[in-house]
Amino acid sequence: MAQRLVLQRLLSLTPRTLPLQGQRMLLGPLAPRGPPVPHSRAFGTSAGCRSTFNVQDGSDFQDRVVNNPKPVVVDFHAQWCGPCKILGPRLEKVVAKHKGKVLMAKVDIDDHTDLAIEYEVSAVPTVLAMKNGDVVDKFVGIKDEDQLEAFLKKLIGA
Repeated sequence: MAQRLVLQRLLSLTPRTLPLQGQRMLLGPLAPRGPPVPHSRAFGTSAGCRSTFNVQDGSDFQDRVVNNPKPVVVDFHAQWCGPCKILGPRLEKVVAKHKGKVLMAKVDIDDHTDLAIEYEVSAVPTVLAMKNGDVVDKFVGIKDEDQLEAFLKKLIGA
């Protein structure tokens, strides 16, 4: 019975009434019943969030990568891949430095096997540079930040 009450209380909470990170939530008869206090915490997006996105499906890839007027770096990766976990954040950081001149699409090969096959990805991480829907450059494996910077400058023509 107590578990059901706790669950009902949790489900009745709106995003405004959820506690901030690090705060404890009071549940049960001792919980305050007044109107929710607005949070002073603001949420925003960084340039890295705006220029990097996860591909959802084939049509999303077509719309956001192939038909994109901006150059796009496509990171084919897998959750189980150790080198991918190193390269991914490094690549995102370098892409974010270019402040929207180049975008980064992340493609999980386990979720999007069809795209991996179409673009002849035989190992991960594989990174493609695409411009106007065409693959103009590619590398497989890990690169350091200087090599990634050179790869991106070549793509955007800087």
